[in-house]
Amino acid sequence: MLSAYYPCFLRHTQIRIYQKVNYLNTLFSFKEIASVTLTLFAVIDIIGSIPIIIDLRKREGKIESGKATIVSGILMIAFLFLGQSILSLFGIDFQSFAMAGAIIIFLIGLEMILGKDFFHTDPEVRTGSIVPLAFPLIVGAGTMTTLLSLRAAYSLPNVLVGIVLNLSFVFIVLKSSAWIEQKLGKDGANVLRKIFGVILLAIAIKLFKTNL
Repeated sequence: MLSAYYPCFLRHTQIRIYQKVNYLNTLFSFKEIASVTLTLFAVIDIIGSIPIIIDLRKREGKIESGKATIVSGILMIAFLFLGQSILSLFGIDFQSFAMAGAIIIFLIGLEMILGKDFFHTDPEVRTGSIVPLAFPLIVGAGTMTTLLSLRAAYSLPNVLVGIVLNLSFVFIVLKSSAWIEQKLGKDGANVLRKIFGVILLAIAIKLFKTNL
C-alpha cells in the first residue's frame, strides 16, 4: 500500500515544485533585474561618490551607514509607489515624466563622461548621514525620476529587487569607503565613473524610445 502511494506523492510534489518555479519565473525576470540594478547603480553612482563620502566622514567624524541606507530605501520605495499619485495631482502623464527622466539620466551620463556639472548642490550645507548623504547624494532628483522611468518600463517586483540589491551595495560601500578608495585610487574611480557614464547614455536613449 505504501509503495503504491509513494510514486503518487512524489509526482504530486514534483508538480507543485514545478508550479512554484514557473510562478517565480513569470514574476521575476533576471534580465529585467539586471537592467534595473545596473541603471540604478549608474545613476546613484556610489563609486564615483567615494571621494565625497570620505570627505563627509572626515568632517563629521563618522557616517552611520545603516541609517543612511535605511532612509535611502524608505525614500526610494515611497517615491516608487506614491510618485504616480503626485504626478496625477499635477496632471502629468506617466510617459511624459518618464521621458523627462530619460533626459535627466542622459545629462547625468554626460556629467560622468565629460566631468562637467549640470546639476549643482550647495557646498556650504552641513553634512550628515541623512542630509546630504541619503538625500540628495544617494536619492536625488536623478534617482527619483529614474525610479518612475523604470516602473514604466519594467515590472514592479523586478524594480524592487533592483532597489534592494543597490541598497545592499550602497551599505557595503559606505562601510568600507576608506578601504575602497585606497585600493581603487582616484584614477580607478574616474575610469569606473566614465564607463558607467557611457552605459547610462545608452540606457537613457532606450528609456526615451520606449516612452516615445
